Amino acid sequence: MLALSPQSVLEGRTSNRAPVSLIIGLVISGICLLLALSSLFLLVPGAPGNVVIGMLLALPTAIVLVALILLVDRLEPEPRLNLVVAFGWGAGVALLGALIVNSLGESVLAVALGPEPATVLTVAVIAPVVEESFKGALLVFLLVVRRTEIDGPTDGIVYAGMCGLGFALVENVLYYMQGLASVPGEIWGTVLIRGVVAPLGHPMYTAMTGLGIAYAATHRGAGRFFAPIVGWCAAVFLHALWNGGSVLFGLGGLVLAYLVEAVVLLVLVVVLIRDRRRLVHMIGRYLPAYVPSGLIAPNDIPMLATMKGRRHALNWAWHQAGNIGVRAMGDYQLAATELALLHSRAERRTIDPQSFFVRRDQIVILMRHARDAFFRRTPRPQPAPWARDQRSGFFVLPQQLTDMPTHKLRPVSPPPGQQPPWQR
Repeated sequence: MLALSPQSVLEGRTSNRAPVSLIIGLVISGICLLLALSSLFLLVPGAPGNVVIGMLLALPTAIVLVALILLVDRLEPEPRLNLVVAFGWGAGVALLGALIVNSLGESVLAVALGPEPATVLTVAVIAPVVEESFKGALLVFLLVVRRTEIDGPTDGIVYAGMCGLGFALVENVLYYMQGLASVPGEIWGTVLIRGVVAPLGHPMYTAMTGLGIAYAATHRGAGRFFAPIVGWCAAVFLHALWNGGSVLFGLGGLVLAYLVEAVVLLVLVVVLIRDRRRLVHMIGRYLPAYVPSGLIAPNDIPMLATMKGRRHALNWAWHQAGNIGVRAMGDYQLAATELALLHSRAERRTIDPQSFFVRRDQIVILMRHARDAFFRRTPRPQPAPWARDQRSGFFVLPQQLTDMPTHKLRPVSPPPGQQPPWQR
């Protein structure tokens, strides 16, 4: 029986308990969110019911975009607790911190420059710097505390997107409350701009910081120290372009900012596609070394490389062993993906040898138990349909590992250039 639960192994934890740092972060985020929502009553005049109406108007956009991020994050999904903390940080800590600092900054500037210049400078300069700093702090926190969870650009974008969506949700409630309290009918224009035309603003800005953090988490050398700073500068620039363009240049500035951000969005889509291909390439590069041990069947590799193949495997596992089989197949698929990512970190020298072998053994044991569970309820197990021998047309059952001691579950020596640097 595994000492660690499958979820703990997949998330790289050393115990079955949720990390204390994430629990503390979630509690702080929740408290800040309550304070931020309470402060809306003081900042925006109107009936208390406007908060509820504003929330109802803001939720559909947030739900759709969260679903979109989870769709992007399917091949190597991030721990749900991490995503909840990211969303809560944006909605609570970042939003409340930005409200306080922006308000104080505008008050100081109003005394020195007058109300109108103070408002313009706050919107175009102070707000982008302050808001992207508070949101980016969550990514720095993950880099320090949960560094191994950030395996590439997709992870950086996912965490940044969740944080940005949390921030945008509560900020939209604030704007919708202002619209409800002002000229009748103005609220729908606000909903159109913030909820339909440009709903990806905050997630996109913070995604720039997320890319810098992802580079720092997956690379060595001096570049990893400068990448987060460059990403943060890009986030502030895009945020300032949108805010300043609309305030200083009206509709023309807004259109220009929209076009620039449309290009940035296209670039992010390309980055996500290329990173998906990178992950598929890693699966095909590192996992064949485990085929001789019987841990992975040759045709499991193309199955792991596509979501369609993974769904097909989950369906087969359900018919083979019911819910136990589905859970086991899901664990097997995610563990195999984590194994490929682990080898990639070893090749980049972003993990020390001892940690590599400890984590690899945990993943191998999980995969072994998961494979055993596929056939738990079937006296005469049927081979997985993707394990068909393409040359003979017959099915080939993967070798079972029940009689092989755990310490012997080592991959055979891969071709030169594919093994970790310290094994060459």
